[in-house]
Amino acid sequence: MRKLVYLVASTLDGFIAGPDGKDPTGPGGFWPVPEDYLAHLISEYPEALPVQAREALSISGEGRHFDTVVEGRRSYELGLAVGVADAFPHLRHLVFSRTLSDLPPSAVEVVPADPVSTVRELKNQRGKDIWLVGGGTLAGALYTEIDRIVLKLAPLTIGSGVPMFSADAEFDPRAWTLTDRTVLPSGAMFLTYDR
Repeated sequence: MRKLVYLVASTLDGFIAGPDGKDPTGPGGFWPVPEDYLAHLISEYPEALPVQAREALSISGEGRHFDTVVEGRRSYELGLAVGVADAFPHLRHLVFSRTLSDLPPSAVEVVPADPVSTVRELKNQRGKDIWLVGGGTLAGALYTEIDRIVLKLAPLTIGSGVPMFSADAEFDPRAWTLTDRTVLPSGAMFLTYDR
């Protein structure tokens, strides 16, 4: 069975974006992207790089871990705002929204259905794992379906912002097992936890 993997960058205080919800690594962002962090992403999770980065770095081919990516409307709209209709054309790309319309042509599938039932169906299909890219609202809705968390932990605090899971996530304490870790010289860490 395929796993739903929440591969997400987080600050030490648990935020995936600032209060404005904008891409923290984009222009004017506050999130440093050191060379060792980027090198680790390229070697371990090349499919998690958006199309512009893949093109600039001459990365092609299938991903190592995922063949499908799911994200929420607000995360998807960050790309649309800078003219990117499909940041991950190398993956099957599903966006959960009941309000998106008049989108530029792309292979992105807008799914107005319940994310939980859709992800359960995806898990039962053949293929590689499913990447939950974000954001916090969708992660909150899919909280009970997440099988693995890969936390790209930055040595950074911001005080407030968008949490890893929205406040709408149900209270359901879960224990996770640390199954892999990589500590980079820059202080960033990649921590893998399985349910």
